[in-house]
Amino acid sequence: MRGCHQEVRAGGEAMEGQADERCLSMEAFAQVAEGGISSPQFTGLCSWLVSELRALCPLEEDVNPTQGPEDAEIFQIEMSGLLTELCCPYPLLMTGDVTARFGTPESCLQLLYFLSSELLAAQLHARKKPPSPEDQDRSGEAMRELRLICQALGMPEPDQRRSIHQCMEDIESKISEVLSTLPPVHPPMAPLLKTPLSSEEWAALENIRETLQTEYQCRKHMMVTRLDVTIASFHWSERAQEHAAAMAEAFKHLRQPLPGHSLVTLAHLLAAREDFSRIVKTSSGASRDKTSCAINKVLLTGDVPDRGGRPNEIEPPMPTWEKRRAGGGGGGSSQRWGKRGKKKKK
Repeated sequence: MRGCHQEVRAGGEAMEGQADERCLSMEAFAQVAEGGISSPQFTGLCSWLVSELRALCPLEEDVNPTQGPEDAEIFQIEMSGLLTELCCPYPLLMTGDVTARFGTPESCLQLLYFLSSELLAAQLHARKKPPSPEDQDRSGEAMRELRLICQALGMPEPDQRRSIHQCMEDIESKISEVLSTLPPVHPPMAPLLKTPLSSEEWAALENIRETLQTEYQCRKHMMVTRLDVTIASFHWSERAQEHAAAMAEAFKHLRQPLPGHSLVTLAHLLAAREDFSRIVKTSSGASRDKTSCAINKVLLTGDVPDRGGRPNEIEPPMPTWEKRRAGGGGGGSSQRWGKRGKKKKK
């Protein structure tokens, strides 16, 4: 019983609704219990313990902190329902009038001990429980990001036996050390995301990312499939079949690096700076310096043939495609189809 409450993290400010990282001692537990159910400090601590317990256990009952002595009766009714759901074994907390069970400092102290011991047991059970596939994916993604950060900073790979919080402290110290060595000529760019987000907002942002990732992955798969089909069409001719192995080898090192899934995570959002929000047109001079090529200067002059491609102008019967015939020329099929699906005579 003595060690149970020592694992509960809170403090004087946490009892009033603000979290703290200090551990409550036995003296602090006894001091809080002296205030009884009329003290918002005591009911706030009980409510915090219950909220932590509900995060680990599927409990139906909940306990809200009080604002003053007038809320004491409601607190006792809610706490009695919770203790019944938890099958509390202490008669002092389970017998007698519901509105008088927590009227003494001894009962209040025993209530704190019971809630803290239940929370500790739930935490130990959660650690032994095998992680779900979703948790494994999140943990693996976090470790990959930590490895990339350590690699960029020239640090050794993070030790999996240490907590992520400890690894982040080492990374923060290393970043401060690196920033101190940079010249003050170029100040660091401000982050693009300046507003702190709540846990609900981060969850909504993750859902948006997953939706966009699914969309972009579908488009990427379509583009890669088109590329594979285009390359496969190069092997149709007899001359190309003679060099099929060489063509496949030349294309192999270009095709394999193309990822099959998106690599964008929420870490990229945190790393984005203000300059990422600058929209530059693809036709701007700076962009065309890197994308222009000789083919852009080729102009089609004279009588340019109409290649169709307008579905609303095609009438049945639809044209049928035939395999290239020997001596058929560069046009492919021996028949040519003009507008509205009509066959032209040669």
